[in-house]
Amino acid sequence: MHAPGTTDGERAGFDVLLVASGIWFLAKFLRYAFPPLFPQLRDLYGVSNGVLGAAFTAMMLVYALLQFPAGVVADRVGAARVVAAGVTVAGVAALLLSIPGPLAVLVGGMVLVGVGTGVHKTVAVDLLATLYPSRRGRALGVHDTFGAFGGVVAPAVVVAVAADPGWRALFLGGGVTGLALAAAFWLRTPDDVAATNETEAGDSTDGAAALADYRALLGDRRFGAFLLVTVGFSFAYNGVVAFLPLYLADAAGLDGATASLLYSALFAVSLVQLTTGELSDRFSPLAVVAATLALATAGLFGLLVAGSPLALGATVVAFGLGSHGFRPVRGVYLVDVVPDSLAGGGLGVARTILMGAGAVAPAVVGFASERAGFRAAFGVLFAALAAAAVLAGWLLATE
Repeated sequence: MHAPGTTDGERAGFDVLLVASGIWFLAKFLRYAFPPLFPQLRDLYGVSNGVLGAAFTAMMLVYALLQFPAGVVADRVGAARVVAAGVTVAGVAALLLSIPGPLAVLVGGMVLVGVGTGVHKTVAVDLLATLYPSRRGRALGVHDTFGAFGGVVAPAVVVAVAADPGWRALFLGGGVTGLALAAAFWLRTPDDVAATNETEAGDSTDGAAALADYRALLGDRRFGAFLLVTVGFSFAYNGVVAFLPLYLADAAGLDGATASLLYSALFAVSLVQLTTGELSDRFSPLAVVAATLALATAGLFGLLVAGSPLALGATVVAFGLGSHGFRPVRGVYLVDVVPDSLAGGGLGVARTILMGAGAVAPAVVGFASERAGFRAAFGVLFAALAAAAVLAGWLLATE
């Protein structure tokens, strides 16, 4: 690997941030290509919303469960190796999904997407915070914005190539891109980052932080409260993004093209992350957290009560602005409160918990929608998000 030139005292040039963000774009693209495909997949395989929700949950559970081990392994062997290996697996999974096969192949490919993308975010957050120490919020904002635009592009591409085998070509292109990004990231990430991680890991007992250190971190009251905030948000957000196209079509009565357009709008507003990331560098991250969660909660409530397409569009935009605005600041706050000695593993613990909660949301929404309707299912998501917003307000008031 060769270290790129640095600017403004940072440890890496823009190219490393660009490639890491491109990997996150691909990860989000692959994951969020599935919800717009649910109607086609439901007809192609003859399965219910519950089965599709369970498959999506399986992908997200694997994604969640890998957060902690990915962070620990990155502390030991270096972030570059973990990120490059993850995007390689995701690329192979996409290539598998491009091959016609039975439902088991689809589910297996989805699970492998969860494996490949699951090792990226935790490691990338710590890596980017290390590479760009004076602009952490900005770097994470750029990274998350790229990822969110994967969600913008995916529905549009699915609409354009919805018919089989067109949607399989989508995954073929994703697979080739993933392998190219893996090589680029491995070549451009500075050697000293991996070496530093390995040295820090070697200084701890048996090359890893003691389990007691993680228990102490989880036992901290304010850290635990913030984890609950992220759990409530992740549960609500993942439930919405997994079924928003079907919700807009089945519960709100929109046609498929309009529903896909609004689904893209949910991610298109992710440019707000650049602003909220910058604000977190200048002001209290908790203040930005509380404000963005309040906006997301208001948007989700509006989604439940809005009737016209224009009103639905406005509520989707509000929910998107609040949700995407929250995400990079969440990472900034966690980097601030997790000790350096637990950097990868500590972030991994937090993300395993929050993503685990988010992973079960699609199955819950799929199950509830078939028994009580989509509005009732989304009402559960609203309750979780409102609780997270209230708890974030308490953390800010007692900061």
